[in-house]
Amino acid sequence: MSGYDPKAIEARWQSRWNEAGLFRTDGVDPSRKQYYCLEMLPYPSGKLHMGHVRNYAIGDAIARFHRMQGEQVLHVIGWDSFGLPAENAAIQKGEAPRRWTLDNIATMRTQLQRLGLGYDWNREIATCLPEYYRWNQWFFLRMLEKGVAYRTNRPLNWCDSCNTVLANEQVVSGRCWRCDSPVARRQFEQWFLRITDYAQELLDNLDRLEPWPEKVRTMQKNWIGRSEGAELLFDVDGSDLKIKVFTTRIDTTYGATYLALAAEHPDIQELIRDVPERDAVQAFLDEQLAHNLEDRFADAAEKLGVFTGRYAVNPFSGERVPIWIANFVLTDVGTGAIMSVPAHDERDFAFARKYGLTIRPVVKPVDGAVPDPETMTGAFSGYGTSCASAGFDGLATEEAKEAMGNHAEQNRFGKRTVTYRLKDWGISRQRYWGTPIPVIHCPDCGPVGVPDDQLPVLLPEEIEFTGEGGSPLARVPSFVETTCPTCKGPARRDTDTMDTFVDSCWYYFRYLDPKNSDQPFDWKKARSWFPVDLYIGGVEHATMHLIYTRFWTMMMRDLGLVDIDEPVNRLFTQGMVNKDGFKMSKSKGNVVDPDDLVARYGADTIRLFSLFAAPPDRGLDWNEAGVEGCYRFLVRLARTVDNVVSSLPGPGTPEPAGGCSGDALALRRKTHQTIARVTFNLGPRMHLNTVVSAVMELINTAAPLTEQVVGHDDDSGLAWALRECFESVSLLLTPFAPHFAEDIWERLGNAPFVSDSTWPVAREDLMEEDEVTVVVQVNGKLRARMFLPRGVDRDTALSKAREDEAVARHLDGKQVRKVIFVPDKLLNLVVG
Repeated sequence: MSGYDPKAIEARWQSRWNEAGLFRTDGVDPSRKQYYCLEMLPYPSGKLHMGHVRNYAIGDAIARFHRMQGEQVLHVIGWDSFGLPAENAAIQKGEAPRRWTLDNIATMRTQLQRLGLGYDWNREIATCLPEYYRWNQWFFLRMLEKGVAYRTNRPLNWCDSCNTVLANEQVVSGRCWRCDSPVARRQFEQWFLRITDYAQELLDNLDRLEPWPEKVRTMQKNWIGRSEGAELLFDVDGSDLKIKVFTTRIDTTYGATYLALAAEHPDIQELIRDVPERDAVQAFLDEQLAHNLEDRFADAAEKLGVFTGRYAVNPFSGERVPIWIANFVLTDVGTGAIMSVPAHDERDFAFARKYGLTIRPVVKPVDGAVPDPETMTGAFSGYGTSCASAGFDGLATEEAKEAMGNHAEQNRFGKRTVTYRLKDWGISRQRYWGTPIPVIHCPDCGPVGVPDDQLPVLLPEEIEFTGEGGSPLARVPSFVETTCPTCKGPARRDTDTMDTFVDSCWYYFRYLDPKNSDQPFDWKKARSWFPVDLYIGGVEHATMHLIYTRFWTMMMRDLGLVDIDEPVNRLFTQGMVNKDGFKMSKSKGNVVDPDDLVARYGADTIRLFSLFAAPPDRGLDWNEAGVEGCYRFLVRLARTVDNVVSSLPGPGTPEPAGGCSGDALALRRKTHQTIARVTFNLGPRMHLNTVVSAVMELINTAAPLTEQVVGHDDDSGLAWALRECFESVSLLLTPFAPHFAEDIWERLGNAPFVSDSTWPVAREDLMEEDEVTVVVQVNGKLRARMFLPRGVDRDTALSKAREDEAVARHLDGKQVRKVIFVPDKLLNLVVG
């Protein structure tokens, strides 16, 4: 290496790594610990952005570190390649989704390889290929057999822009997670997965996931949303209908003065069928259902409602209470109907005041009077003592809950229960570019699963994309028209495709057995690698992918495919890459092209900057000057090694018999302190930015010392210490700038590969400083810091302290009455 030519060295080392199969992981080596390092697989949108680069640079650094520590590392990549952008490209540009996707994969694969990321490319997968998505269909059929998959009609989230249904998790503040368009509610017959059957286990297991960020665990806990309470049945007066409500405060039931239903409640049409208020109610319903979710359910939105003209009977008191429809009631929370207790719930109170409804307090503060409904300015939502509650008066809140729960169960109008905010996962999508749902609809047999020997159900290639509503597959007769597997009569295929989050639920199991054509994967091949040791991705996946994939693993366990409950041991959420104060995005015009940067500075510089500029879990503010600084550091280091290498002893030269002294000893101390610091921060802490700064500090110490050995005799061992330093730097930089590290390693005369070398171990005896800092206090106040030989005795320390000008000034004219001495740390003089 003469100077630093990143373009030349990076291409050369990538070629040599590939020829040597350096990053292939074949089978399981029982003599080594297995380590599975995984980044969330990318969507092949066309080109990498700097967020990708940072994410994959973090993963590659950790994977290389563990490989050099002697562990058998699995580091793999694939493509989350189904999804709407490919379909939009077909609509806008006339490109077939498959061709568009595979071309993008080819482009991004080349970009990843140009970065020198150490992946086992023999295990690469793409979820849009039939050899992968056939197993999505196989899983669906197994869930259909077990009753985990089912079909029903219910109101769902609809995005007009994407022309498809969205799961609850894909609606963010009332808007589509993908395109940010307003989301409306529509009635659909769809396929669902019973994720709610696993709600409690998903919640309980969060306590075991301590290596996960607390923020993610809290987000999942809140999303699952466990509530303990009771379900009560309110008879509709003059009807056979019963309205089920869920409440966490059964003790307030005597204060329920009206029921409030969500606009989508299934009993509304029956309720209003013969009432004079029907037209007014229907107009209100039409208006509400036309609004997007964000407008309807925003906290600041005005509370609106309409009286249905019907009454329900309070099961405890027998009182008739009016039934209203209200815009603040969510159909997906509880039962879609609430008993409204305005004296003890703030929303109910505001609604009651607006519409002149009765407010009846039934709980009073422990040390206070019963609230006066005429003068109340807000609800009392705390615990206290029951009142105006018949035989339950005088009971504390918890006692009243217990007693009234027993009463409801004994009289068969209610039961204690647990509900969850989490709802079953609707996976039907009215799009083309996804996994076809393997079901045939027969007019005689109903929905019938496609037999396993007919999988995969392939996507048709010849299809027209119009952008109109409904599934494009429904407009392909050759796909739709088929034969029922049961009765052999004419039937129709299901024309929906699966939510693309299905694809990413289990992909990292497939990496262990990517060519298996008989089953999704062979658990015997995969078992040693699970759970995944480190999973790296964005926090935005907390309540979608990261919940779905946990559910999927539990489902696979129940199918007997795996024997683990949780798929990931440690989750790491990396920060965003920002520019001009905003996250990089094409829409904001602040995107930096990694290809341009690699062409100008080399991949190692870009990797180094992305890991050095900020802690990996924090946002990184893009700074061109910082990139230039990293490039100059590598240039300087290359030049320093070039200048001194001919004056250094050869590789493998033993340590000088007389040891090292002076600058040589100081350099060795700094080298081993750096090794210890880097090892610690690359391990559990993952403070990658401090690693790079530590190496830079070491080079700042070593570079000036090279002048003492170039063209000079060396008796101090400095040349040997410099070799140790530069070899250590090469090893320590391998996770961050691997091509550069390989070239330094080779230039020092070592055989390749540094990437396959053993991580250096810091020597404790060399890390100790000869000098220590002793703090000097006078009457407990800091007056000086002294640098003294390690192990200095009390009298010597006291003598040195008296020589210090600041200390002497505070001792002048005073008598030292007591000396407190903590060896190598503290000297406190008590004077009077």
